[in-house]
Amino acid sequence: IEMEACRIINIKPGRVGGLSQGLEIHDMCRAQGMSVWCGGMLETGVGRASNLAIASLSGFTLPGDISASDRYFLRDITHERFTLNADSTIDVPTAPGLGVTIDSEALQQFTLAKLELTPQ
Repeated sequence: IEMEACRIINIKPGRVGGLSQGLEIHDMCRAQGMSVWCGGMLETGVGRASNLAIASLSGFTLPGDISASDRYFLRDITHERFTLNADSTIDVPTAPGLGVTIDSEALQQFTLAKLELTPQ
């Protein structure tokens, strides 16, 4: 941003360290008049909900590539499914938190490894 090396920044919460860091980048870009958009095609329902939450901020003025749940996955780890509206938008969940609930059965099915950490 300081070097003026670009005019647009793609914010992917999963790549920048989460929503807090994504919000910080959003705010820095807004302060400099830079456009931002949210990317996240290959996200699970949790990541997709996170992307929708941040993409709903006023500084996200460019279309993103957040897709419907069934675009890449037959089954997801959340009970909620995201679908495209007729105008190619996706509704932001309105339930508390990210607005989605975990499908424990699906999560167990897709889990490849598990590590349990206990306090010492």
